[in-house]
Amino acid sequence: MGKPEASAKNTVKITKRSAVPGWARKSTLVLVIAALALAVFGTTTQTWLTVHLDPTQLGGAVASQDGLQVQGSKAATSVTALALVALAGGLAASIAGRVSRWLITAIILLAAAGIVAAAAVVLADPLSAAQGSIAAATGISGSSVQVDVTVFPVLAVVAGALLGISALAIVPAGRYWKSRTKYDAAAAGPAGGTAVGGTAAAAPADEIDSWDRLSRGDDPT
Repeated sequence: MGKPEASAKNTVKITKRSAVPGWARKSTLVLVIAALALAVFGTTTQTWLTVHLDPTQLGGAVASQDGLQVQGSKAATSVTALALVALAGGLAASIAGRVSRWLITAIILLAAAGIVAAAAVVLADPLSAAQGSIAAATGISGSSVQVDVTVFPVLAVVAGALLGISALAIVPAGRYWKSRTKYDAAAAGPAGGTAVGGTAAAAPADEIDSWDRLSRGDDPT
């Protein structure tokens, strides 16, 4: 009578060990990376710089009370592309193998570093970042004008930094994700843990795993 109870206790312990932490769930981490990448992209559609033009210097036709609005996509052109790269990388991480996840993590980290650097350059020298828009609007470059910086470059820096931190979490979180190829499964070996009776301990499936199984023709229910 004692053996079934001991087996039940061992099964409970193994199930607890195999439970995926909330931060390491594939659906959660991919969603966070996608949300941060979209947040960075969203900031580039907003006004980063407001240029106050001098009518006597640049002509009254281009001067307005609100000034010349410079969007983030024009002030830091690379940020938009890097945000899309990070978004694609986050989505690719959900279906990548163990080795591929290292490469994807590096790509997202580089994209996040580029986002932070580009936005920081705008914050450090807003006039230089606005010169292209000033020249396009007035035909004059190198003019001395007043440039005000909005909050959106700061938000891009914050979102980019959080994006890099989230990318670093892919590597440790990947240990809890199911293997995608027979090579990954063989490499994982007994490390994945076994339940009583020699059967593998089933890790809780998330939404992305369910979609992957459906795409292979399996019914996760």
